[in-house]
Amino acid sequence: MDQGIFVIQSPVPMNPTLLCLLGPTASGKTEIAIQLAQELNAEIISVDSRQIYRQMDIGTAKPTSEEQQAVRHHIIDCIDITEPFSVADYQFLADAAITDIRNRGKQVLLVGGAGLYFRAVVDGLFEGPAADHAFRKRLEHEASEHGVQVLHDLLRDCDSESADRIHPNNLSRVIRALEVYELTGTPMSKHQQQWQSNQQRYPFTAFGLMMPREQLYRRIEQRVDVMLANGLIAEVESLLATGYSRDTFALQSFGYKELIAYLDGKCTYVEAVEQLKQNTRRFAKRQLTWFRKDTRIEWVGRESTSDVVGYILRKIEAT
Repeated sequence: MDQGIFVIQSPVPMNPTLLCLLGPTASGKTEIAIQLAQELNAEIISVDSRQIYRQMDIGTAKPTSEEQQAVRHHIIDCIDITEPFSVADYQFLADAAITDIRNRGKQVLLVGGAGLYFRAVVDGLFEGPAADHAFRKRLEHEASEHGVQVLHDLLRDCDSESADRIHPNNLSRVIRALEVYELTGTPMSKHQQQWQSNQQRYPFTAFGLMMPREQLYRRIEQRVDVMLANGLIAEVESLLATGYSRDTFALQSFGYKELIAYLDGKCTYVEAVEQLKQNTRRFAKRQLTWFRKDTRIEWVGRESTSDVVGYILRKIEAT
């Protein structure tokens, strides 16, 4: 599928409510989700844009084999890091997983921090203008001549929200966002904001995990330290040794690009780790900005795991 094309799917039948657990990276979603799933006889659908890759485990904080054995997870380890994958692809896999889980008499639990993937499942994707192939080829030529950052800067000038959300190296999505603005005169982020709750494809109840920013940042730094202790550098070295290009989109995400720079001698280990922590904090901030715009999410203070699980279970029982 073309990663830049957004299509709206016909609403699926309104089946029993989806339960969603959302929030920024390092907020403790996995631990809480495992307990919730066990209490509710649920299976988990990952709402994560990087855990789809088979070869990226440590740097994506993928659920451990033990966690996946405790509760079945879906849309994890789906594709090779060189394969294209679009939001529409994710929506297709999520719909299939939801049907499969329900057919086996289990509850569906969506868990993750990818806001666009979440919206694709519950609300669908807006119907954008048809592709302008001449416009795309012109921008692709511009990127090859002057670099992808030039196009990302253009996007920031006309649609800063999309620029914040789309990585500069995700060329197809950058071009699509520029194309939407060129053809409609309206930023793609504004089109996306026009999704209305009455367009829901599934009924759902969503909880978001929140905590003071200082606490979240400490958790992020601790997670990075644990990843490094668990062999993140070796994982990156293995990917490079296998022959994957450093320019592969997946390897340009945080957790990988910083250590590639270190391994290539472009910075010290200390500088790479600090950059990784900073980039992860920025990513968490973008996630929170996205989710806080959705008034349908109920935010829950991140206290002990048992407290959060108990609160969510009580809320579900009361509805």
